[in-house]
Amino acid sequence: MTEEPIIECCNVGFSYPEAETKALNNVTFSVKRGEFLSVIGHNGSGKSTLARILNGLLEVDEGEVRVLGMKVSEGKNAIEVRKHVGIVFQNPDNQMVASIVEDDVAFGPENIGVEREEIGRRIDWALAAVGMEKFRKSTPARLSGGQKQRIAVAGVLAIKPDVLVLDESTAMLDPRGRREVIEVVRRLNKEEGMTVILITHFMEEALLADRTLVMNRGEIVLEGSPESVFENGETLETYNLALPRISSIIAPLRKAGMNIENVLRPEELAAQIIENLNEKGIYSAQSSPFVPAVRECAHEWDVDVENLSYTYSKKSPFASKALSGVSLHIDDGEFFGIIGHTGSGKSTLIQHFNALLKLPQAQKHFKKPKAKKGKPAPVLPSLTIGKFDLSDKKCDFKALRANVGMVLQYPEYQLFAETVFADVAFGLKNFNPKLSEAEVEQAVKNSIEIVGLDYEDIKDKSPFDLSGGQKRRVAIAGVIVTKPHILILDEPAAGLDPKGKREIMELLHKLHGEWCNTIIIVSHDMDEVAENCTRSCIISEGKVFACDYTANLFKRADELFSLGLDVPLTAKIAMELGRKGIIVESDCTTADFAARVAGIYGGENA
Repeated sequence: MTEEPIIECCNVGFSYPEAETKALNNVTFSVKRGEFLSVIGHNGSGKSTLARILNGLLEVDEGEVRVLGMKVSEGKNAIEVRKHVGIVFQNPDNQMVASIVEDDVAFGPENIGVEREEIGRRIDWALAAVGMEKFRKSTPARLSGGQKQRIAVAGVLAIKPDVLVLDESTAMLDPRGRREVIEVVRRLNKEEGMTVILITHFMEEALLADRTLVMNRGEIVLEGSPESVFENGETLETYNLALPRISSIIAPLRKAGMNIENVLRPEELAAQIIENLNEKGIYSAQSSPFVPAVRECAHEWDVDVENLSYTYSKKSPFASKALSGVSLHIDDGEFFGIIGHTGSGKSTLIQHFNALLKLPQAQKHFKKPKAKKGKPAPVLPSLTIGKFDLSDKKCDFKALRANVGMVLQYPEYQLFAETVFADVAFGLKNFNPKLSEAEVEQAVKNSIEIVGLDYEDIKDKSPFDLSGGQKRRVAIAGVIVTKPHILILDEPAAGLDPKGKREIMELLHKLHGEWCNTIIIVSHDMDEVAENCTRSCIISEGKVFACDYTANLFKRADELFSLGLDVPLTAKIAMELGRKGIIVESDCTTADFAARVAGIYGGENA
């Protein structure tokens, strides 16, 4: 890595029209050629604005940005700069331009004049790099959110830029997809000298960088090696960030008397735990067994799925089977998790729960299939939620949707009105047309405040002018305003900063405890599922691979890895300890795991 800066920002300032505060204020830093820089900060801290300024999508109000010595705002330099600085956005739909995957990947190279034969080679290389070769002839519109994200990364890689900027580009990927993309990025950085700027909320990803910048309210407030930045725990919390999850295990272990240094990787913590136990003469031990709590429920809002299959674009060249014979039971009152690799069918499954996708026999022109000669009649799927039979054409789907609320994977997809108030009020008015204006206003106000937003400050704003985290909250407010019995959320915390993730999950538990019977979340974050869901199911290749108490599922680490998934931090540490004869059985939450390790250290079960 040479000392020559490839990017220089000097006293950069930027404000969005009508914004009361600057999105960027006096930002000064440089990036060396071949450097791997990570940028972290709370939602709305200015990270995405900075990314767009670096390749000329936004023009600075103050200061100067130079790329390869070119002043970005001068003449037609911005066009030239985009050949050298490629950006992958948080939402892949923002950069999808073609109806076929290979055409989308080819778009960038074609526009910078790459020869046809070389474009073909770049398409092959870029798709292989993100593990999407078999989707070359697919249409992006039929891909899952995570699959689209991989295609977006491939499209930028195909340009072969000098600088690759990733703006939360792994937020919607499953663990394997995230690892694959990051491995590609690291290889490009180490082997080909590509400069990488990684904007992320995953602290584990930030650790891979040579240097980390911390942004807060449009300013750079911390800078240094990732390790040195994460030593400033209390400072990070003042910037609405959080230390890596491993810190929440280290603190109680220290309180129990163990000598644990600050470490950032599970294998390092496991080694220190073993060292502490060995010093006390504990070379093998097993904690008390994990016994799941037995929960009673009224079964008034059970979810029962039997033999559910679904194919997108059936009887067309783009036919894609998303579900294949899914059977699943979710008890009334559960906080239930659905996990699975990208494209496994998770989102397709939950969209059936409030009839965004209808069972075949519930559709208007359905005709019962006849049995073929010598074969049994086809078994039709069934789906009941509480008193609603979703296989019945006469089902009151409007009433169903009032009772089964859904927050989509991308919250901006369900925001449409001119103001936040109108958006949140829409469903309420639709489901309860007899409510007075005063009743609607009070319900909307309560809903907005429940999700942690200031009603007076935000009610008249356009939902499209909000940050990603605020959009997520408004989308949730628009669903919970009707007080549904079941609330379904597709990746509820994806793309949020650590504080935002924590607040969203705390909000869901609050709703679950007060009036919402059942919470169902779809998530790629194994720690999120471990900390919040008592039971979960794994969806793989359109089928239910397993359904069990969440802690029991995460004992099957090898199987989860083979499915492209991961296990939570606690399970990784437990695996390392188990290899040394220390067996820790827990519910996989950090609090319970730390308490059980501390118990072994204190002589319990030793």
